[in-house]
Amino acid sequence: MAEFKFPTEEIELPSKGLIYPKDNPLSSGKVEIKYMTAKEEDILTNSSFIKKGNVLDKLLESVIISKINMDDLIVGDKNALLIATRILGYGSQYEVEINGEKETIDLSQLENKEFDESQITQGLNEFQFTLPHTQTPITYKILTGKDEKKLEKEIEGIKRIKKDSNPSLSTRLKYIITSVNGDTERKDINEFVDGYLLAKDSKALRDHIKETQPDVDLNVIIDSGQEVRIPIGLGFFWPDA
Repeated sequence: MAEFKFPTEEIELPSKGLIYPKDNPLSSGKVEIKYMTAKEEDILTNSSFIKKGNVLDKLLESVIISKINMDDLIVGDKNALLIATRILGYGSQYEVEINGEKETIDLSQLENKEFDESQITQGLNEFQFTLPHTQTPITYKILTGKDEKKLEKEIEGIKRIKKDSNPSLSTRLKYIITSVNGDTERKDINEFVDGYLLAKDSKALRDHIKETQPDVDLNVIIDSGQEVRIPIGLGFFWPDA
């Protein structure tokens, strides 16, 4: 059979590649992906991938043409690639049920969030923030796929030891924060989160990151006038999967 060349598209990343080291292919701010085929539909229905929770990672690994490391991607850039993959695979019209009513969302209208590029040092994933209530200066990073995997394993390990605990929030903050008052020692950061980080400062930091980190704006206004956030999961690609 003659070799068939799949059509591809170049996708612009919300981060514009600014937070990746210059020697990382992601620093170009663009990633080439191919159109989905029956092979990718097999991935979406693979029960083993679904059970492990890595089905969307496997999907992206299959469609990405550019020579990148998936673990280097921040979540906002990953969201952009998943949305582009969904559009190329099944079109831009996304039907979803909200409050018992069927709504159709045009995914092609989603735009990358604006962010303050002046806050980024080219190739450095580190940002500054002053906790508003204690006036404590910190630095933080945007978690990559590699960070998320390490975080998930650590949380699972803590839950096995302390079965009644739910350490997700505090553990995530320990991964996000890279320095406190200029101190970069991991032990000191952990102690700060556990003993000195006020709940209102914790919320302020999370809100700040949510508003300012590079991502796709997943909030849309539906016909009723209500604003909703589009969830990106398995059903985003194939509701019957």
